[in-house]
Formats: sequence, structure tokens, C-alpha cells
Amino acid sequence: MDAKPTAGAETEAVRAPGGPPPGPHPPHPAPAPPRPLARRLLAPLGALAGVAAAFAYVGTVDPNEPGHYPVCPLLRFTGIYCPGCGGLRSAHAFVHGDLGAAFGANALAVIGYGVFAVLMAVWLVRALRGIPMRLAVSPVLWWGIGGVLAVFTLVRNLPFGSALAP
Repeated sequence: MDAKPTAGAETEAVRAPGGPPPGPHPPHPAPAPPRPLARRLLAPLGALAGVAAAFAYVGTVDPNEPGHYPVCPLLRFTGIYCPGCGGLRSAHAFVHGDLGAAFGANALAVIGYGVFAVLMAVWLVRALRGIPMRLAVSPVLWWGIGGVLAVFTLVRNLPFGSALAP
């Protein structure tokens, strides 16, 4: 007596006890509970605190006075201004609210401060909303940033670009 099981019996045999019926897709896992607000804000506020401490130090210890900071090795050995030359003087002027002097010392650094401020604001808003921050930078953008740095370095070291030199 070979009796075939009914369709309902087959389903019950494959189904886990108390589980959903089998289907073409596995069931979705339950979403993870949201992290507490303090934990979500820890990384962006920690990064912001580190940058604020660095700016506070540079704002307090004047880079225009010799002996406080090391000299740029590229400038010392070749006489060529690198893209970062004048960055400390720029940060010092920026902290003291002198935007003209900040741009005069290193215009690219001041633009970087603005980009950093925008990224920090986005990161903080996303952390408040519980959305993780993912910053995927394409190789094209990296090459573009490198190209801007190279052109900036070249122009600030030529006579017609002396306004960009610190």
C-alpha cells in the first residue's frame, strides 16, 4: 500500500516548526535595532573634536614665529612650495578670522576647510537620523584631486602664480 502524501502534508514536512511556508526566497532577517543616539554621534563628534583641538593649537601657537613647527622639507631642500606650504599659517589666520591672510597663505587649504565643514555637517545629520555614512570616492575623483594639487603646486611656483605662494 503505497499512499502518496497530500500536497498539504508535503508542505508541512518541509516547513520548519512554527516557521513560514517555504517559498522561492528565504525570509528577510529582522532589521537590527537602532543604535542609541550617543553611540551614533561618537565617531563624528570625536573626529570634530580632534580637528577642533588641532585648530585650537595652531591658533594658539603662531606658525609665523620660527622654531614652533618644522620647516617643509621640500621647501628647505629644493626651494619649491608644495601644496601644503603655508597651510599652518592659513589655519592660524583662519582661526583668528582673517580670511584674506588665510587665502594668501594657502588658498587650497581654505577650500579644504569648507569641504571638510560640509562633509562633517552631512555626517552629523546622517548620524542623527540613524543613517550610516558611506563615502565612496571613485578613482576618477582621486585622479582629479591629484591633478588639482599638481596644477596648484606648479602654478604657485611660477612667476605668474606668485599670488598663490605663501
